Amino acid sequence: MSNPETQQLPTSGTVESRLGKIELTNGYPTDATAKRVFDEIDFQRGCQAYLWALPLMAMQQWQAEQREKFGAGNLDFVDYLTFTDKLGLLTANATTPYIMAFPSMEGMGPLVMEIPPGPTAGGVVDFWQRPITDSGQTGPDKGAGGKYLILGPNDPEMRPDGYHVFRSSTVNIWVAHRVLEPDREKAMALVAAIRIYPYSQRENPPQAVHIRPNGRKWSGTQPAGLAYWEGLSRIINEEPVHERDRMIMGMLQPLGIEKGRPFNPDARQKQTLIEAARVGEVMARTIGYEKRFHGAKVWPGKQWDLSLFLEETNQEAAHHTQLDERTSWFYEAVGVSVGMMGRTVGLGQVYLESSKDSQGRWLDGSENYALHVPPDAPVVQFWSFTVYDNETRCFVDTGVQPDRSSRDNIVKNADGSVDLYFGPQAPVGKPESNWIQTIPGKGWFTYFRLYGPTQPYFDRSWVLPDIERV
Repeated sequence: MSNPETQQLPTSGTVESRLGKIELTNGYPTDATAKRVFDEIDFQRGCQAYLWALPLMAMQQWQAEQREKFGAGNLDFVDYLTFTDKLGLLTANATTPYIMAFPSMEGMGPLVMEIPPGPTAGGVVDFWQRPITDSGQTGPDKGAGGKYLILGPNDPEMRPDGYHVFRSSTVNIWVAHRVLEPDREKAMALVAAIRIYPYSQRENPPQAVHIRPNGRKWSGTQPAGLAYWEGLSRIINEEPVHERDRMIMGMLQPLGIEKGRPFNPDARQKQTLIEAARVGEVMARTIGYEKRFHGAKVWPGKQWDLSLFLEETNQEAAHHTQLDERTSWFYEAVGVSVGMMGRTVGLGQVYLESSKDSQGRWLDGSENYALHVPPDAPVVQFWSFTVYDNETRCFVDTGVQPDRSSRDNIVKNADGSVDLYFGPQAPVGKPESNWIQTIPGKGWFTYFRLYGPTQPYFDRSWVLPDIERV
């Protein structure tokens, strides 16, 4: 019997494959083989293109939601202050206010972003979710406030005095900030002082417009089915093609997605794209929740993973673009900055993720769980524990607060430790202030955030136990 590792294709006959039996005649594919192979080529390309486009499509979706659901103009902010405001936001923090804008720089020229002095953190990100700059405490203003000048891809170089100057590689950008001031009145003053405007209006800048969701339902999750590809086609036609993406752009052409052309797929292309989006999402969910990255585990033998596993904020490793790593993060979350990488003692944030209990079982909203948070959590500012729906990647929508933090009025043990509880009903005999409600019949996962991580986190001397099923 011939070795299948070295076996040549037959001149005529059948080839056993994961596609089933495929036929060749005189070295050529039969008509049936050609159709089957092209269907498989296009499906595989569609699945990989789905993963490739995840960070871009999260931006496109959220920008469209702000404009269409909330009526936000190109330079307007939407302020997400409560957990109900944030119900559509991928893995939001329920503790701190968010201030978001998605301006397009097309025909506008450079933009100015003004940040007030005070405890804020955020920045500007291109539409591939690569940081342009941090701002606030982790940015060049270091919390003292300042003006940032953002140049578009084709704007001429300039370095005016009094500005921190950066260039975006995309026409559309995401301006995102969170306010870390615990006093509500002071926090709202900081929110109102953040603004963006064209550099051409710097002598008389307009007041910023700040909008609230006000109970309107919205979704920042990447769209499903054919809508994913419709949105991708639209945003591709607005943005320059970067060198690293040219191969994928070539793979998209047989699927009817091409820069400079309208999206008008035929019936076969539509069916292929719809199926690729469904399977692509299963791939993304598997990559994200079943992390197989070397070094992903925070503590040996524990179920806590490092959620943000990019080597660099630009998503590049030494010899490749981190496709799986960015798939994992941007399927679950939005945004990345230097401060979010969790590398500086006392500054920024750390995101620890768990989707399994101590026995390695997926977390189940029908079950009851407990987590013991040891004393002396390694934070300068605070820690928070948030429960997310594993399908939407947004808050579990139970109508009540989906997280608890060290800033909350929670019951602490005599040694300063905290016991948290999770389940569909409040635990009997336990403080309800320490309980987060889950939804029966639905999976959930969590981010445990450390704001201003300190040395005991970095040297791993402080250990967070696993979530225990009660």
